[in-house]
Amino acid sequence: MEKEREKIKFTKVLLVGVDTGEEQDFEHSMEELASLAEADYKQVAGIVVQHMDAVNKSLYIGTGKVAEVKQYAGQVEAEEIIFDNALSPTQIRNLGNELELPVLDRNNLILDIFALRARTGEAKLQVEAARLQYMLPRLVGMRENLSRQGGTGGSMSNRGAGETKLELDRRKIEHRISELKKELEAMEKSRETMRKKRAQSRVPQVALVGYTNAGKSTIMNRLVQSHGESREKTVQEKDMLFATLDTAVRSISADDNKPFFLVDTVGFIDKLPSGLVKAFRSTLEEVKYADLLIHVVDFSDEHYRQQMEVTEKTLKELEAGDIPRIVVYNKADKRGMEDIPQRRDDRIYMAAGQGCGLEELTEMIQNILYSDRVETEFLLPFDRGNLVSYFMENATVLEQEYVEEGVRLKVSCHRNDAEKYSAYRL
Repeated sequence: MEKEREKIKFTKVLLVGVDTGEEQDFEHSMEELASLAEADYKQVAGIVVQHMDAVNKSLYIGTGKVAEVKQYAGQVEAEEIIFDNALSPTQIRNLGNELELPVLDRNNLILDIFALRARTGEAKLQVEAARLQYMLPRLVGMRENLSRQGGTGGSMSNRGAGETKLELDRRKIEHRISELKKELEAMEKSRETMRKKRAQSRVPQVALVGYTNAGKSTIMNRLVQSHGESREKTVQEKDMLFATLDTAVRSISADDNKPFFLVDTVGFIDKLPSGLVKAFRSTLEEVKYADLLIHVVDFSDEHYRQQMEVTEKTLKELEAGDIPRIVVYNKADKRGMEDIPQRRDDRIYMAAGQGCGLEELTEMIQNILYSDRVETEFLLPFDRGNLVSYFMENATVLEQEYVEEGVRLKVSCHRNDAEKYSAYRL
């Protein structure tokens, strides 16, 4: 991480926020904006806050505050100005004209971070689609922003090219969005095929969900390293917001033959741009098909309750709010909590980064997933090949042996199946 940071020239930025009193914790929102800026390799040179009853419709901040921000930006040598909330196209254009510096909002910043972090082809296409949807209504203001940066090439960089040029840009963007939509639909069909194959295996699926940087990827990697079928297939983990964007699925097989698929998903955050949620919806919807959710919480963060609320809200939007879950209070060691891991019903306090609580978590997962399953043996006559096929598709086959009387199967199956076919049990 340090070597990576040394190679990158950080852009100096000034953060601006408006506190209308409506936000639950405005100060924390500004702190999170600073963390997002750092994740986008920007150096926060200063912060300006204005307290108002309502934002200014044309400038977001008051006219007098605009002059103050411009003066302060010059003093700290800021290269960009970032606002805490989503700005309208008119506000971006007007602020850019007044401040004479590139203007970004929180949505723009998060989109930039996603563009930096995207690794797979699908994630890159999803981010591009979201960015183009964001740019479409903001073409005028963004062209002026780009020209202030000296021009970046392409059709967006020429200032004052006229209405005809704007319409040309708009058509190009709409055409590209249409192309991306088709490509993503094809990828969604491929994912649906893989999802069906996993469902046919009858191996239950577990999804890691939670606020960004809560430790989901750390838990994924530790479980893969200890119980994964391909133990070298870890995912990227870093102590930063949105370190991982790509959905990863790994097969976990603990020693007592109770396997499950583990899915790592993109982290959630407050005020996540709607365009990103829409673009990543097919990926995020992996959680809908999970048998169990692992809600990972950064217990060391004093705002962890608010982060849990954001996660719960997002899960409801994805129609995954009713899926059973285990709540993992991760990084409990940093909270000064002693005697960890601690299990309390469907909660566990642990420290995945220290390797603490992983075995206990695995046991909790298996107990829930396999609570209605029993391990038993059947001796199926050769003329009941249909039953052999049934158990192959609807149970986890632990052992299979051909003997003189038929096929001996040792399986982990649903309790109802064990009772239904009890005449063949050994």
